[in-house]
Amino acid sequence: MSKPQSGEQESQLDESSESEPETEEHPFHWPESADNRKSLTDRFAISESAEKDDARKIVTGDAKYTSDYASNFPNLLEGKVLRSEIAHGYVTNIDTSRAEQMDGVHTVLTPWSESVPEKPYTSAGQSYMEPSPYDMRVLRKKVRYVGDPIAAVAATDGRTAIQAMREIDVEYEQLDPVLDPETARSTAAPQVHDSETVENKLPGHDYERNVEAHAEGEIGDVSAAYEEAEAREDWTVVESDWEMPYQSHLVPEPHTTISRRDEDDRLHVITSTQVPYHTRRQLAHLFDVPIRDIRVSKPRIGAGFGAKQSLLIEPIAVALSEAVGRPVKLQTTRREQFFAGRFRRPMSISMKSVVTDDGALKALDMETLSNSGAYGPHGLTVTGCAGTKPLPLYPNTPNMRFEMDAVHTNLPVPGAMRGYGAPQGHFAVEGHIGEVADAIDMDPIELRRKNMVENGDLDEASGITSGGEGHVRRIRSCGLEDCIDRGKDAIGWGDLKQSDAEHEHRAVGMALSAQGSGVAGDELGAAHIKMNEDGSFILQTGAVDTGPGADTAMSQIASEVLKVDPADIVVQPSDTDISPFDYGAYASSTTYVTGHAVKKAAADAADSIRRIGARMLEIPEARVELDGGSVVDTESANSVSIEAVGYESIYGEANREQIMGQASHSTDQSPPPYGAQFADVTVDDSTGEFTVNKLVFAVDCGTAINPKLAEGQVEGAMHMSYEYAVSGGLEFDEQGRPLTTDFREYGMPTTADQPPLESILVETHEPTGPFGAKSVGEVPTNAVPPALSNAIDRAVDVRIRDLPITAEKIAAKLNE
Repeated sequence: MSKPQSGEQESQLDESSESEPETEEHPFHWPESADNRKSLTDRFAISESAEKDDARKIVTGDAKYTSDYASNFPNLLEGKVLRSEIAHGYVTNIDTSRAEQMDGVHTVLTPWSESVPEKPYTSAGQSYMEPSPYDMRVLRKKVRYVGDPIAAVAATDGRTAIQAMREIDVEYEQLDPVLDPETARSTAAPQVHDSETVENKLPGHDYERNVEAHAEGEIGDVSAAYEEAEAREDWTVVESDWEMPYQSHLVPEPHTTISRRDEDDRLHVITSTQVPYHTRRQLAHLFDVPIRDIRVSKPRIGAGFGAKQSLLIEPIAVALSEAVGRPVKLQTTRREQFFAGRFRRPMSISMKSVVTDDGALKALDMETLSNSGAYGPHGLTVTGCAGTKPLPLYPNTPNMRFEMDAVHTNLPVPGAMRGYGAPQGHFAVEGHIGEVADAIDMDPIELRRKNMVENGDLDEASGITSGGEGHVRRIRSCGLEDCIDRGKDAIGWGDLKQSDAEHEHRAVGMALSAQGSGVAGDELGAAHIKMNEDGSFILQTGAVDTGPGADTAMSQIASEVLKVDPADIVVQPSDTDISPFDYGAYASSTTYVTGHAVKKAAADAADSIRRIGARMLEIPEARVELDGGSVVDTESANSVSIEAVGYESIYGEANREQIMGQASHSTDQSPPPYGAQFADVTVDDSTGEFTVNKLVFAVDCGTAINPKLAEGQVEGAMHMSYEYAVSGGLEFDEQGRPLTTDFREYGMPTTADQPPLESILVETHEPTGPFGAKSVGEVPTNAVPPALSNAIDRAVDVRIRDLPITAEKIAAKLNE
């Protein structure tokens, strides 16, 4: 494989355009702005911890979620879904007669119903063409896991719909299930999908062996490095295998959709989605409805974490409402969320490396087998990211190889989840690096410092994970060194007080983390901002705030450009009839991609404000700046308020106009944020029980647009990562039936179980990001499991390579 060229063009970001100054005299005298303006050289709104704009609504209960809109439609019906009770087989007959005769039941749909499309589709809300196979049907004649939707009911209320479902009789032709991906790759295993029924198939697919996708790539010659290591005493080969289970998103708000026809006979879908525009396109494809005749509205979302990047229940809700000609609300139960939703993808990863005695990595080799479950949304891309994110942490390793298989089984469907494959990859890579340090008796921090990425490095590793060639990026901002230093100091590395009990041992482990900022070359964000006559603004983007405060960050970016209070910028929720286009909330793209569109749109509006302000001040436009809610003459300090400009623009006698700004932003860049995770742990060597005393994550997120919100993202992500490290996850019986169906069985850590958390913002400046920003929401999700595994190993010389990490596993290893 030829190596990519090192040259790379810097992207040119056109922030605004110059306008010719206006010379018309203004008819009115407007008051000057207040004297308490900030200095022109000060940041106005960026790096300020402005209050999250929806915080008060959420804590008071005034925020409106999808379910709250049900009261808007007096003739609303409620839907319920009947799901397969077997993991693999054919539905041979569905008897709906008793259900249809019940009072209050308006329709019962089956795969043979006229209003149910038979087209194949993917539930993955991704770019077009979707990098996922079209292997699903709205209701399924062949079932591939316990939970496959096979019928749906619409009734006057939820209780009646549930009773009707119990009256439906289903007959199956049952097939043997395959539950293990390694077994599934055998040609003797039951075949989950017939290749002839799947469209948009992925590279490397082999449905006879249940392989959804295969990819591989290499830099240098890994096999040659192994051969050289065999001949040299100062080179060491290290091998290890790692295992990661399903993880649930545990969203507070279940998936909820309301489907109806509006007064213009257009399909209006109100839904808790992270991807309104993808949802609109996919529904148009499925139901043969022109895109112009579909409107998707996104109310406030009770968290997403990737769960709501899927077209999970929207097609069934639409089919029901179209069948009855009335609005229908469909909401999953909490039980359904645990086996019929979407999840973090289980993976098995084999790591092998070559290292010199002085700590130079000569080869990194990663082989990944991921469990795609019954269907294939995100299979190729998530599995690829298991390598794309952690391997570039060590870009100067001369020989690097990645190979992956995504394999179907008769288990629930994985999808997108915060981190998107990176948590699985980091557990394997960073845990393995800990083992490499042990093998050559080197401090794990020093080993990482010797090999890790630095500012200015050329990253070739992110290309090999998709089998690509020539994919390369220059690292323009990297604060990893500072992250390590500050995290090391905060955790007390090398300066821990040991317990007085002889059987208790305390140690600190660490791991590095990297992510991305959007999907390089595959993103688009747009923004539109208009000025009201009082100097306030309405900002519209297609971006989706799933709870972390994206709307607040967008208002701060706009206010930094316009030099007005963020409170004077109203951010409207995403609605495909009103908002500009946006790919949606995933891949940590909102601040980096949509934020840039907002910055450019605000600059567009600022040009008009300066032009009109200069006309009012009777000076050349080149002499004015925006500052503190005013247009200011930089020579005389005379000024006119933005409110005055607003009234002049709309009601003045000369050249009346609506001040607006609009812009789009796409980029082939995806600058990585970096982080260093530290875990302080005490282990009881008599029982295997352990206590996590503290977790510290130091993050390089570029410029923090809102530091408090960024810290909140770090803390929330660390909690999710800690849950992945220690909770029970999902379990199934030998027939693929779910054994985990609620929070209690799942074992999610409660507030009382949560160790103390410390987040540290290490600000750098990313030149391709808005005001130097890059992402922060996913990068802290990756590193608690490897840091905890490394800490336990340092405490009691026991290595746990399969999640979750439990006292029982530690005790068993100690007893060996």
